Parts: sequence; structure tokens; C-alpha cells
Amino acid sequence: MNLEQLGWSDFFARQCATGIPARVAFACREQFIVWTESGEVDTEPSGALRHASQLWPAVGDWVMLRDDGPVIDRVLERRTTLSRKQPGSESSEQVLAANVDVLFIVSGLDHDYNPRRLERYLVVARESGATPVIVLNKADLAGELGFDLEELLRLTRTLAGGTTVLPLSAMTDASLDVLGATMSPGETAAMVGSSGVGKSTILNRLLGAERRRTMAVGASDDRGRHTTTARELFVMPGGWLLIDMPGLREVGLWSAEQSVDAGFGDIQELAAACRFRDCTHSGEPGCAVADGAVDQARLANYQKMRREVEYLKRKADPELARQTRAKWKAIEKSVRRHPKW
Repeated sequence: MNLEQLGWSDFFARQCATGIPARVAFACREQFIVWTESGEVDTEPSGALRHASQLWPAVGDWVMLRDDGPVIDRVLERRTTLSRKQPGSESSEQVLAANVDVLFIVSGLDHDYNPRRLERYLVVARESGATPVIVLNKADLAGELGFDLEELLRLTRTLAGGTTVLPLSAMTDASLDVLGATMSPGETAAMVGSSGVGKSTILNRLLGAERRRTMAVGASDDRGRHTTTARELFVMPGGWLLIDMPGLREVGLWSAEQSVDAGFGDIQELAAACRFRDCTHSGEPGCAVADGAVDQARLANYQKMRREVEYLKRKADPELARQTRAKWKAIEKSVRRHPKW
């Protein structure tokens, strides 16, 4: 294999000292398959990497193998990092994929469609450094399920804020080439979305072969079922690469304060006119956001994500946590003295 075809660039070459460069193509717990110039290699992390390093290999990572055996000795610095808060943890990061150029956010245009979830995925994408593209699958079901395709496209483009939105039907539409048209040879994309939205079907059609097994289900499951159990990198016929991953039930934010604000530009524009700089838009006097024409569900989603980010910041910074407690204690005293604004 040619390393450049796998995404190798000067960014990684500058970090390369000794060893054999390889890209992680499959990861499941401590099982890794990597691609080198010589081909595919089953490998494992070194003892030092397993017990000491904070950079645990993820699909898409470039790593250095030992010259004397198939052991991952080092993970190279990442250009982009797609991550979330570790499910079940209060303050740990889980890296989902690394060195991703484009993130395909896949949503089904059936009962899976959820604008609030799309807003969250857009924040995660922007924080990762990848370019988001929203893929609305199952457009062919509009007549059968009775949804208004044009209205959902309008709603999606409004909340997407300039992000590319691609409607398609993976089961019947031969125009999946629109996905490849957004990519160049050697670039890497990843697909994220809930279980059953059609990611495996999209992958199979792009590859022209059934590399991911899909299963038919009853109507209550919206014609899709979770089929992917591990993250894996594939080379597409057009020369670009695609990371497929399991459906995400939970997408907790990880260090995404600026990306949250960037994803809600309409709210930020109004917030600039709020009386107080630290206005939370939760009923404070002189709140320009509360007085503006902002969709309340969208505002609530923005506030929820801001709270998540602030919580993580406090967990990581005890002094900030102390200052926050002192601030709210002062606010509570003020409210008791002045019950009404």
C-alpha cells in the first residue's frame, strides 16, 4: 500500500523518527489491525503505551510499529480528533476516530429525525476539526410515511448554518456518488449517527459489496437495525477513506465551549445585546435572547450543551468550581433580598 493513499502527509512524516509507520484500520478494545506499506498487520499496543500513554490508539490514527515486531510503540499527534465524553464517566474523554477530514452526520428521514440531535452532532464535528456534512437518508419514504421532505430540508438547512445537507435514499438511489464528490483521494471521512439510520447500507453501496451485514426489521424499528459493532476504516473505490462506527446512543460533549457558541450563531448574535455579559438567557432582566424570536427548543438545547461544557470545566478546574459556587451563593442572597426584579 502507498502511505499517501492512506492519508499520510508531511504533518505525520515530521513526527516520524524510528519504526514503521502504520494507520489503524480496526480497533476493538485491545485488538488492532493496521495498514503499512507492506499490507495489513494484526498488532497490539506495547506495555508502555498500555499503561503510561494518554494517547490510546483509535481508528484513523497514525502509529509507529517496532522494527522487530508487530507492536504499536507510539501514537503520532493527531490533525483532528473526534471525541465525546466517555459514557458513564463524569470527566473522561473517549476518542471515536482520528485524523478525519469530513464527518458525515447521518440521520434517517423517518422517526429517527431529530433536529436537536443534529445540532449536537454539528457541535461535536466542529470541535473535532473535521468538516461536517449532514446526510438525510430514507428520502424515498416521504410518501409512505407522510413526512414533508421539503419542509425537513428547509428546517435542516436553517439549523445547519451553511453546512452542506445531502438528501438521499441508500436503498434505491444510485446518486450516492454525491458523498464521494465531497471527497478527494487520500482524504478520510467518518460516518456517525444513531443505530438503524442506514450507515451500513450506505457503506455497502459505496463499496459495491456487502462488507457490513444489514438486517431487515419490522415497521416499529423504522427499517433499520444496529449492525456495526466496531470502528473500521475502509478504502473507497474513488481513493478516499471512510470510517464506519457503531450507532451512538449517547453523545456527551467534550471541551466544546467555542463550538457550542459557533453552532448557535443566531443566539450569539442576540446575546451580544444582553444587559449582562454572563447572561444565561434563563430569565435575567435585559436578556435580548429571551426577547428575540428564538425557537425555544433550540434555545433549550443550546443551554443544555452549555451546561454540559461548564460542568466539565468545573470538574477539571477546582478553582473555577469554587468561583462558580461563590457566584451562585451571591445570586441566591440577592434574590432573597429582592424577591422581584
